[in-house]
Amino acid sequence: MKRVVVNERPNWQADAENCGFTIHSINDERYWDERHAYVFTLDEIETRLEDPSATLLQMCYSAVDRIVADAGLMSRMAIPPEFHGAVFRSWRNRERDLYGRFDLAYGGDGPAKLLEFNADTPTSLFESAVFQWRWLEDMKARGEISRTADQFNSIHERLIDALRFLPGPSRRMHFAGILGSEEDLVTLNYLVDCAAQAGCEAMLLGMADIGVDAKHWLTDLQDQRVDCLFKLYPLEDMVREPFARHLPATPTRVVEPLWKLALSNKGLLPVLWDMFPHHENLLPAYFDDDPRAEALGETYVRKPLLSREGANVTLVNHQADGGNYRVDGPYGAEGYIRQALRLLPRFGDDWTVIGSWIIAGQPAGIGIREDDTPITRDTSRFVPHYILD
Repeated sequence: MKRVVVNERPNWQADAENCGFTIHSINDERYWDERHAYVFTLDEIETRLEDPSATLLQMCYSAVDRIVADAGLMSRMAIPPEFHGAVFRSWRNRERDLYGRFDLAYGGDGPAKLLEFNADTPTSLFESAVFQWRWLEDMKARGEISRTADQFNSIHERLIDALRFLPGPSRRMHFAGILGSEEDLVTLNYLVDCAAQAGCEAMLLGMADIGVDAKHWLTDLQDQRVDCLFKLYPLEDMVREPFARHLPATPTRVVEPLWKLALSNKGLLPVLWDMFPHHENLLPAYFDDDPRAEALGETYVRKPLLSREGANVTLVNHQADGGNYRVDGPYGAEGYIRQALRLLPRFGDDWTVIGSWIIAGQPAGIGIREDDTPITRDTSRFVPHYILD
């Protein structure tokens, strides 16, 4: 793995706008950044990223087995007690999920380490699946990189294949989210397009516009039953919505399913460490009130159970600045975990994290984010990659 300087395409902003990637810049700062790229060997991709991602996923499934069978553990992970039975049934029935993303610390100098699993509503999907592939093909055509270059990226194809099986006999899907959020809308519009390519009738729906009928079906603005709902909205928030009490009984297929409450939670990390201690792809992790957490000493990362985009994460005595580094946010009341500190690899002045995408239970590609701080946030820059042997 190395970072190389490459020439920006003169028309990249127009290309982004033309394909619907309107969040290529955030607050007049680059979000998409093609001034450099990351280069991997094929063996590195397969043995250091793809294979470990498949292994981590199987470990996560084993963790779900344990979590859903333990009401005390679910409560410790801030899963509402009234949903414990529904989460158990959702997992027992093997309700289909669509996608997730492992965040990995990897710099080419040892095993990839799991930082967290974004198992519900992970961002940067379109740029990972589509726009970095467009960049690769364009750069090869321009002669900027070798025509033999490839990319670890089957995300788009796997999404379409997965969406063929989600909606059921009606072939109708609603895609819900906060439609006023440009970032969410880019992802939702992309998934609607994927669903259409999969032969589905797909439509957008605002979260505030979801209704419920007398038989617990979720409904849309036309009072039509929603057969299958993909929601780009956190499950931990959804179970607190006014219609939440209908979720355990609804015939509507909801994606992501309720069992993802066990994975989209930093409490997963201490469960994994307890089940698979000293695994080369894991970091030691404990619930904040676990006496064993003291073994981490004064150098660790403290994360809220339900934090997103780095919010309320604290690096304690991290090696970069010789003190604490913290990102503000609204989380923390639900509890914390502590994880052994593994600083992200640094290339130049940038801290780099690899997002390893899981589509319908299979590793499907990577997306790379950079930040000038050691905590990845929603404004962290997206940088493309390619494979060259």
